[in-house]
Amino acid sequence: MRLIMSAKSVLRSSLAFNLRRPFSYYSRPTLAANAGVHTSAYNFLPSNYLPPKQRKHGLTEIRGPYYYPVTQTYLDELLSDWGEFVDGVKFAGGAFSLMPRDRLQGLIETAHKHDTYVSTGGFIEKVLSSSNGNRDVIQKYLETCKNMGFDVLELSSGFLSIPTEDWADLVEMASKAGLKPKPEVGIQWGAGGDASIAELESAGTRDPKWLIDRANTFLDAGAYMIMIESEGITENVRNWRTDVISAVTSALPKDKIMFEAADPEVFAYHIQNQGANANLFIDHSQIVQLACLRKGIWGTGSTFGKIVTVSPSQ
Repeated sequence: MRLIMSAKSVLRSSLAFNLRRPFSYYSRPTLAANAGVHTSAYNFLPSNYLPPKQRKHGLTEIRGPYYYPVTQTYLDELLSDWGEFVDGVKFAGGAFSLMPRDRLQGLIETAHKHDTYVSTGGFIEKVLSSSNGNRDVIQKYLETCKNMGFDVLELSSGFLSIPTEDWADLVEMASKAGLKPKPEVGIQWGAGGDASIAELESAGTRDPKWLIDRANTFLDAGAYMIMIESEGITENVRNWRTDVISAVTSALPKDKIMFEAADPEVFAYHIQNQGANANLFIDHSQIVQLACLRKGIWGTGSTFGKIVTVSPSQ
């Protein structure tokens, strides 16, 4: 009886202590989720140093529900094994708007449990087009995203023609709503719908300077990061536009750009040319391959043993 009462007392004390603790995204318990990475039986083998979470570069953002359903259980298992190498989860195609509220909140909370941010993807394009840019509707969308637990709001306009100043205004609106604005820019007209090469070629492309100028405008307006659209550069093209990649990496801060790279050949190219700490968006099925490449423990014939980092001074 004494033992039972003692256990209840300990439980009550623990609950009281936890209820008094301040709650924030960055203070959520993550040790259990990430501990397995640090207790590998093979830690004695050398591998590249990568900055720990919350890192400012070397970010990996993965695609969540869209091409494949990603359930809460699946995401929890995925991040329990590989969460140390995942920084963000991004919805695509506005998939979150179809989910029951409690299931969406559960999915977002699972990502947060593993110290991983959650992005809306570029669904604001649908919000803008269906409302004709109605500011009240946009504000309601931003507030709802914040209330549901989203951290990052992607601002894309691959299908839309929108004045740069209006786009920058959206950056400021998202920031004021408590979200991290992440504009997506690219050189391809009509990007974002996985159109055919012929369709995109007929639509035409913009000059890389257009991309860079707008990216700088959005950074000045308070953008957290710039997503570089892959269509027209490495996706749905006959030949990669490596000149555009070089122009972007030369003109914009490395820690403020993320490239879409949802193909192993593409993210291998970025790692080869930017180094292991490139910020990349990939499909969730590619986490392991990219992690092995960043850590320098495996690769293809062109990358095996060739990707290295220098550990920080002690």
